[in-house]
Amino acid sequence: MLILITAIYQYEFLQNTFITGLLIGLIAPLLGTFLVVRRLSLIADALSHVTLSGIAASLYLSKTTALFAGLNPLFFGMGFSVIGSILIERLRTVYSHYQELAIPIILSGGIGVGVIFISLADGFNTELLNYLFGSVSAVSRTDLWVIAAISIFVIGIVIFLYKELFLLSFDEEHAKASGIPSKVIHFIFIIMIALVIAASMRVVGILLVSALMTLPVAAGMRVASGFKKTIFISIIFGETAVIGGLVSAYYLDLAPGGTIVVISIAILLGAILYKRIYHKVQLKFH
Repeated sequence: MLILITAIYQYEFLQNTFITGLLIGLIAPLLGTFLVVRRLSLIADALSHVTLSGIAASLYLSKTTALFAGLNPLFFGMGFSVIGSILIERLRTVYSHYQELAIPIILSGGIGVGVIFISLADGFNTELLNYLFGSVSAVSRTDLWVIAAISIFVIGIVIFLYKELFLLSFDEEHAKASGIPSKVIHFIFIIMIALVIAASMRVVGILLVSALMTLPVAAGMRVASGFKKTIFISIIFGETAVIGGLVSAYYLDLAPGGTIVVISIAILLGAILYKRIYHKVQLKFH
């Protein structure tokens, strides 16, 4: 561990990765709690595949067009993710009685467009694999500043609109009757989801980012009583998974996305086991 701490002081890329990881470990479970409660967790999967399309498009254009040669793929990924989130909202309006259809439609479209651009860019390469599964060394200082800005934006919005988001998550009809502009709030919420997914891809990877938004929350729900406590514990679990995953990835030379998800699953299994043992103890003494 001392070797890693020394390396973090010496190398800027490790500083970028670990600071970014801490930010993602905070904002992903924070929004994930609202996402899970609203039963919309599959939106994260859909938008992650749309983000993949943006990254593949950026890598293709950087090879074929001089204008895009120096463009950070993160911006293309964010743009595609935001567009995907807007399309999901539009489709949910079109299919008002079958709103869940919007998610597989966008997910399928994201995969299709992504495969086309990957083929045009001559298949998989190291840079694309870093985006798919995360990388300890791929986070630049520009990425860090962009993710820090997204984190400030997300935390500020959640604090400012906490009451509205809470009411919409648990009783949308009551929220609408109370005069809350549900469409506007939900639009802002899904844009935040899109930005967090795009921001998280550097460390966790596009294909695994949805796990960081749901697994810590699933574990938090097993041990917490109350919504705010669930958010707090989910963030703790998220940070634990990110830090543990990054440390493991550094020492074992693995993609951090995989190690973060495996640790998240271990935390979830531990939370389920704890709940069962606690329940049995309660029954024994009562």
